[in-house]
This record gives sequence, C-alpha cells and structure tokens, in this order.
Amino acid sequence: MTPALAVKSESEFSPAQATPVVFVVDDDVSVRESLEAMIDFAGLRAETYACARDFLGRPRAMVPNCLVLDVSLPDLSGLDLQNLIASERTDTSIIFITSHGDVATTVRAMKAGAVEFLTKPFDEQVMLDAIRHAIECSRVALREEAWMQSIRDRYASLTCREREVMTLVVTGLLNKQVGGELGICELTVKMHRRQVMRKMQAGSFAELIGMAWKLHPDRGGRAKSDSGISGTTGA
Repeated sequence: MTPALAVKSESEFSPAQATPVVFVVDDDVSVRESLEAMIDFAGLRAETYACARDFLGRPRAMVPNCLVLDVSLPDLSGLDLQNLIASERTDTSIIFITSHGDVATTVRAMKAGAVEFLTKPFDEQVMLDAIRHAIECSRVALREEAWMQSIRDRYASLTCREREVMTLVVTGLLNKQVGGELGICELTVKMHRRQVMRKMQAGSFAELIGMAWKLHPDRGGRAKSDSGISGTTGA
C-alpha cells in the first residue's frame, strides 16, 4: 500500500472490522471438534468441514478469516485447495496442519502463501497465535481490497478527457505541456485537473500519483520515478 495513503485506507473502510471466522477443513472429526472448541473458547467463530469440496461450496466470507487446512484430504489435497482459492479468496490466510509433514510439502505450501505449517499434535497456544496472525493478514487484505474498489469507483466517475489529463499530469508534465498533447488550452487543463483531484478525493498531487500507480502500475510506477516532484508540479 502506498505509505501516504495508509492511514486513510485503514480508517475509511469497515469490512475488516466485522467478526472474524476460522474455517477448519480436516477429515478427522476429533481434530475438527477439538479445534472448534479451542477457537470458540478463544472468542472466535469456527466453521468446520470434512472435505475440500464442502468448503468450496461455502460462499466467500467478506470478513476477516483464515483457513486451518489439513494437507491430506479424501477428495482434493490441501495443496490443491490452496491453489483453487488462491485467486478468488485472496483474503483467506491458510494455516496447514499435517500428521506427517515433509520439507518439500512445507516449502511448496509456504511459497504459495501459507502463513504457517504445523505438525500434529500441535501446541494449542502456537495454533492460536498462528490463527490470530492469519486473521490480521486477512484484515489487512480486506482493507486493501475495499480501498482499491473505492479508487476504481472514483476513477470510473471521471470523464474521458479527465482520464486523459490525469494520465498525463501524473507523469510530471506541466499543464501547458498537457494542453499541447491534447490540443486544448492551459486554462482548460487546469479546470480538468481540479475536477480530477476532486473526484478522486486526492488530498495532494502526491496522493493522486499514488492512486495512479495502484490503478495502472505500468504507467503509475513511471510517473513517480519520472516526475521528480513532491506534490505541486504541473501548476
């Protein structure tokens, strides 16, 4: 997340403040029951599933959440489930558990984004610490997603001309240069620029550049490095 926008993004959106849920997917009923009891006792909400496909049938949770996932399952393996939800449930942090872990499996799981890999029987406090860490990761991901959606909505409210102006000004071009590129006068550029700042709800030009970088990393990234400015260029 762009540092200049971090405070705003964390305070402006609320999905990440909802009650967290911990999903448990394990074909061993005794493991599911013991984990559910532990999670409930810790003041969190648990949902348990005996197989991967049962969990996949559950709609995505739009609250902070994590998944305690057994590596070996009767239908899909834990690693297969991890791959399936990687793109659609980016806010779901995964804690793998296994009775017979090996280095290769652990490395594969961690490289794919798992936050922890624990071997049964695991220490209760270690598991709770892992769950709390995973939920915090999920909370951050949800805040980022909500913030990004807000930025996309603001950008969608711009007219075509305003988008053209925004694209050029964040590269560091002066208003006169932007006007030359678009075939409009400098005064018109200034008017569009004010509208862009207002509609994007940017508190500074540096913040607008940060938004452009998040929306279009290829163009926004160059804008920050090429502009050589701190927040007032283009007047």
